[in-house]
Amino acid sequence: MRIVVSGASGLIGSALVPQLTAHGHDVVRLVRRSAKQGESTWDPARGVIDANVIEGADAIIHLSGAGIGDKRWSNSYKREILDSRVKSTKLLASVIAGAAKRPSVFLSGSAIGYYGARGDEPLHETAAAGTGFLADVCKQWEDATIGAGVRTVLLRTGIVLSPEGGALKKQLPLFRAGLGGKFGRGNQWQSWISIDDEVAAIEHLLTANVQGPVNLTAPVPVTNAHFAALMGKVLRRPALLPVPAFGPKLLLGGELADALLFTGQRVIPAALSASGFEFAHPTLEIALRALLNK
Repeated sequence: MRIVVSGASGLIGSALVPQLTAHGHDVVRLVRRSAKQGESTWDPARGVIDANVIEGADAIIHLSGAGIGDKRWSNSYKREILDSRVKSTKLLASVIAGAAKRPSVFLSGSAIGYYGARGDEPLHETAAAGTGFLADVCKQWEDATIGAGVRTVLLRTGIVLSPEGGALKKQLPLFRAGLGGKFGRGNQWQSWISIDDEVAAIEHLLTANVQGPVNLTAPVPVTNAHFAALMGKVLRRPALLPVPAFGPKLLLGGELADALLFTGQRVIPAALSASGFEFAHPTLEIALRALLNK
């Protein structure tokens, strides 16, 4: 397949592109700088893209967007988070719709933040959108795909575990030093997925008979306290030091800290499982041992 990928340099994209290439696909990366071989320059903020790149492609995988936890949530950065997702998605949907030879599928990023903070409620893809900034972003992000005119899959991704980046990489030094622990009370749910399963699921969805929202999370979500305990077990280090809320809130700001660390979602990958996808890492302990070579 000829596959166009945005966000190819991010945590997911940098693992996905080599996998697609290894499996014989022809991958074109959308980039914002001067293009090199196998790349095409675009500027979604200005609505600039080479429509010929989309014309005749078999699939579009859209993963780009400003990092949720990269900066404190000022009003201007929250606008950047929203615009970087909505404008780029609308641009791709418009170009796909106008192509004489359309791609067969549009896989567009989203996140489990769509559901908002929902306590212990099990959340399937049919659950309604929640409230709060991230839920609003995800709703507008997903709505921006409307009108593409091809099979569209909304990749509601959970916490992607990888030693190369994201939440796991940030936490590893503390846990390896025996200074890790739960955040606050630790009863908030963490719906996670290993980077290997994330990449495999995206590749699976290129041809699976699925459309609409798909939760990209492992089948066994855990509480934050359970996550911390398993990290300690796998690394053979104590994980008994709880992190009080005031520290992260002071460092990150209250809204961002609450969204990323002190609330969560108990998400079930119903559509992905029903499509026949088989997880390499269905439980957290299996995932951590594989990812950390333990």
